This record gives sequence, structure tokens and C-alpha cells, in this order.
Amino acid sequence: MASGWSRFALRFSEYYQSLSVSDIWAPPRLRSREWMFIPWGSKPPDRHRALPTKRDLLSYLQTRGPHSCFHSTAYYEDPSQRKMSEKGWLGADLIFDLDGDHLPGVSDNDFPGMMEKIQEQAWSLWNDFLHPEFGFKEEHVQTTFSGHRGFHIHVRDPAYLHLDSNARRELVNYITGVGIDVKSVMAGPDIGWSDRIDLGFDGVIDSLSSISSSSENSKQLVSELHSSLKSRNFTCSEELIRRLADESSKGDRIARLRQDRNRTVFTTPKLNETFWELVKGAPLAVGETDENVTVDVKRVIRWVGSLHGKSGLRVTEFPLERLEPDTSISFDALSSTHVFSTQSSIKVELVSDDVTARIANQDVSGSTGDVFDVHEAMATFLSLKGWARTVE
Repeated sequence: MASGWSRFALRFSEYYQSLSVSDIWAPPRLRSREWMFIPWGSKPPDRHRALPTKRDLLSYLQTRGPHSCFHSTAYYEDPSQRKMSEKGWLGADLIFDLDGDHLPGVSDNDFPGMMEKIQEQAWSLWNDFLHPEFGFKEEHVQTTFSGHRGFHIHVRDPAYLHLDSNARRELVNYITGVGIDVKSVMAGPDIGWSDRIDLGFDGVIDSLSSISSSSENSKQLVSELHSSLKSRNFTCSEELIRRLADESSKGDRIARLRQDRNRTVFTTPKLNETFWELVKGAPLAVGETDENVTVDVKRVIRWVGSLHGKSGLRVTEFPLERLEPDTSISFDALSSTHVFSTQSSIKVELVSDDVTARIANQDVSGSTGDVFDVHEAMATFLSLKGWARTVE
């Protein structure tokens, strides 16, 4: 919880007080949802609540002014029961949660850079997997900004509501490449993974070439490749990646591999295994989807319209087509999800190093001790992130 949180608790409360019933978005089958709220301070979460109407929800918000708000992805016969086994599970939305805080080579402290990368990944998840390979239809999809470091893709196709955890895990495993055998894919019929492996092959060779030539970004590349493998629970050292880069630059190994990808061209089984694992992961722009959110059929998800207690930004719905980066209509979370003033001036002092932030078209970049005059939306963001304190 951010220090001096009482100031922000008041402003959150004032935001909820400003809403009317017509401003409230409610998830489908509202009466069947469980609600959970995180209060300010050190109090435990308030959950197992049933709020059958939007007026009930608004009344709670205006009475409590919570730090964060969630509803269940599941539908229940009686969501107010305290024991999960007594709620009467009826089904659950299929949720894909992409969060940028563990992206290889990306720092949370560079918030605009992280958001740009995670939006690319979220679009790839839809455009490369969910739509073409699973046949999910846009009419059943809700796309939201999480209010902090990523995006949620809600799939509410009735055909998938009753999938159990095992079936949902199979979806995630296919997306993340668990169990995908690269050589079998290359030898088999043309599927989506065939194209991704082709892309990965060239991408990995380019990266290894840069590492072996000791280019200025070689150290970063080694770190990124290592982080990528680690995120998929593949064990190897950074030194092994350097050895792989060194071997790939010698002789005609890569030329022979291009002619026949079934060849074993590296000197040890571990090097060969690492190369193909890198190939499998290189084009996988959705490696940071939180599989627990997708697999857990009794999960809670942030409510659209609520404020995120770690950023002060609003959880916001937007059209799926705006998820695509680098278009004239691309969604920009950092300029369109603030609710606090951009006209005021508040002095803040950074208490974290190498901070880069952009909120409501205002930029801050600096380190501990740097002082800035910023608007309230930025001051709230920096303070709730734990990156700054207000200076009286």
C-alpha cells in the first residue's frame, strides 16, 4: 500500500461518488457473480459478496470507496456462499490476462516502453492465436486495459463457458508451445506453428549472430534469450547461450541447418535442444499470458470502470480493433484512462531510480531526488507506484 494512502483513498471515494447508476458497467449475468473488494490500509479483502443490481454495486462503491474492485469470472447459483463448494458453479468466462512486468528485456520502470510491448503481445495473442487458430469470434470478445500493466481479453462464447480447468490448460499449452515438438511440426502438415517456427528460426539466427560478433547490444540479447527460456521453465545458463552463438558463427552449421532442419549440427545435445527451444519461443509474443487466470475457473478479474489502487488509472473497455498497435486508432492506455485532474500542479520528488512515465500527455524521466511539478493524474500514478512522494 502506498505511503500517505489516505489522500488517495479520499480521491478514489470522490470518483465513485461522482458516478450514477447509468455510468456503471455490469458484467453479464450480474446476479450470478461473486464480488471482491480490497480496502485501503491493512484490512483483508472483502469477498463472497453478491450484488444483484447496478444500484447495489454503486451503493457499495460510494459507501466504501475501495482500493481495488473485482468480480468473478465464474457464474454461481449462490455467489454469496462463503465456501466455494457451496456456491454452485455454473460456468466461467474464458479470460486471457497479459501483464508486462515479467517481459524479457523490459523494465517496469520504463512504463511507456513496457506498455507498448505488452500491447503488441496482446494483439498477437488475438491476431495469431485466438482468432485464426481457435476460431474465437469478435462478437464474443471484450477487450480491456487492466488499469496497470496490461490487458485482459474476455471470451464469452457460450460454447466455452463450461470448459473445465484441464481443457483451458490445453489451450494455454498450445499458445505457449508446451509440448510442441519443433521437428515434428516442420515435418507435418502446415499449421499456425509452422509459420511461427519459420519466423523464430530466422530471428534466433540473427540474435546469435549479433551475440557472436560482440555487438553493443550482445549482453542485452543474451539476457533476453535467457529470460525467455527461463519463463518457459527451460534450464540453461547465459554462458551456454554464448557457446551456442559462438558455434553458430563457425563453419557452415547454419547453412546445413537451413538445407535440412532435422540435422544435428551443434556439438552437444544440450546446445541443439537450446537452439530449438529458442526457435520455438522467438515468435511467441504471448509468452507472458498469465496461465493461472485462464485455467482457474473460480478466478476474480478487475471490474471495468474501477480504479486500480496501484496506479490510479481506470480499468477501461475499448474496441478490439483498437488493440492493434501502430494504427491511427490504436488504444493508448496512458493518455485515455486517467480520471484525475490534468490542470492542477503538484510537486513530487522521485524515490526510485531510472523512472520513465507518461500519463495524460505529461512525461517524467529521472531518478531518486529529482523534483517535478506535475498534474494530479501523474502525481497519483507516481505515488501509487511507489516511485515518488508529494512535497508539501
